[in-house]
Amino acid sequence: MGFLLLCFLSLLKPSSQQFPRACTPADNLMRKECCPAWSGDGSPCGELSGRGSCQDVSVSDAPNGPQFPLSGVDDREGWPSVFYTRTCHCAENFMGFNCADCRFGRFGINCTARRTSIRKNILELSGAEKDKFLAYLNLAKSTISQDYQIAVGTYTQMSNGSNPMFRDISVYDLFVWMHYYVSRDTLLGASRVWKDIDFAHEAPAFLPWHRAFLLLWENEIRKTAGDENFTIPYWDWRDLESCEVCTDEYLGGRHSTIPNLLSPASFFSYWQVICTRSEDYNNGNFLCDGTPEGPILRNPGHHDRTKTPNLPTSADVEFSLSLTEYETAPFDKFANFSFRNTLEGFANPNTGISNTSQSSLHNALHIYMNGSMSQVSGSANDPIFLLHHVFVDSIFEQWLRRHRPLQDIYPAMNTPIGHNRDYYMVPFIPIYRNIEFFLSSQELGYDYDYLTEPGKMHLQGETLAKFPYSTCLCSSSSKKEPGGLSIGRSLFRGR
Repeated sequence: MGFLLLCFLSLLKPSSQQFPRACTPADNLMRKECCPAWSGDGSPCGELSGRGSCQDVSVSDAPNGPQFPLSGVDDREGWPSVFYTRTCHCAENFMGFNCADCRFGRFGINCTARRTSIRKNILELSGAEKDKFLAYLNLAKSTISQDYQIAVGTYTQMSNGSNPMFRDISVYDLFVWMHYYVSRDTLLGASRVWKDIDFAHEAPAFLPWHRAFLLLWENEIRKTAGDENFTIPYWDWRDLESCEVCTDEYLGGRHSTIPNLLSPASFFSYWQVICTRSEDYNNGNFLCDGTPEGPILRNPGHHDRTKTPNLPTSADVEFSLSLTEYETAPFDKFANFSFRNTLEGFANPNTGISNTSQSSLHNALHIYMNGSMSQVSGSANDPIFLLHHVFVDSIFEQWLRRHRPLQDIYPAMNTPIGHNRDYYMVPFIPIYRNIEFFLSSQELGYDYDYLTEPGKMHLQGETLAKFPYSTCLCSSSSKKEPGGLSIGRSLFRGR
């Protein structure tokens, strides 16, 4: 397989998220403006071609919950206003920091064509499809992003923009860094931090944020590989007995003599992780700068079973889907009878009652991997993260189709900072509000094979059809057919 992958990679052409490279110079930071020109007509945001325009960012002033009582100390507050107060606002068919891309689900020169991309089970891919997926991951890991850079200092450390501190990074590691950045502690100086903060976990935005994150990651891999048909596959981990994808054929088997490492027969064993040393960053009052920090660690099944006694079952998933409330007060990891909190893994999957001493569902899979996947900041280093979160997203999609909620059930205020309905998602530029991804995947241009093929896996009923943005899709049954590291913050512990 290795030889075939190398041959395949040689045929691919690198493409030409966090901070757009065009917006990192001091002049842009001082003006707080990120409205780059679209190359098609040379105008900011492609305005001359009707693609978009440069507009003021309207940051929501809805009150946050009490979990973060500070103000004016974190660059992510009121995102993205600390860095930019003017960004591109794209017309309906377009998106991107300069409106150069097509909106999710649209294709073609003018982004007028529609298509629904299908995400598939990785274990059901053909040999060619599987090898292409692995090759694209390796390509993304080795290709420097032409469009984005990462911040290696806070805005204050950048002298309020006059001394830019940014660094190049690969397409894959760009998203690893973003997952670190959205969940990192607030740096207060002199090794002081505020830990009860996370803009993508432990609160309502967990599912919409990761939905956007995966779509953007998928989109960047498409551009890097020059393949607009690419989709990230999922791994159905219900009723797991072993890590089926932890083999050299897939995401890397276990090393024969060092159980925490991957087999050298897998090229993933040569990958280097980033952003795994949260305590070092906190103590030094600096941000992860993308420096390699060692190999991927993984030792599935050798986790702390007192805190993660059970792996997710079909019954656990079905119970979470039966919960009618997306979110309940206090809108964090202590929420009871919350679908989000139960699926995330902070509530008992048999009762829906919060139990932060144990991890289940989403959290349990992270802990089960017993390595890089088992801490929040560095979990995306392991490519199993992608397969895992795509399946979590498919469960979110099932809930939306079963309960067809109106968007106004998503909390508008009093959630942990970053999670209110109209808060802009950290750290995405272009900017998106949380509520923009609280809708059916079909409205975002993608679907899941087992949700589109009646009788496949566990879907029952008619083939699904489109519904308006304000609702989600039809109901389904989710009965399945037979068939810790000390570094960083553990996913099941919260804070």
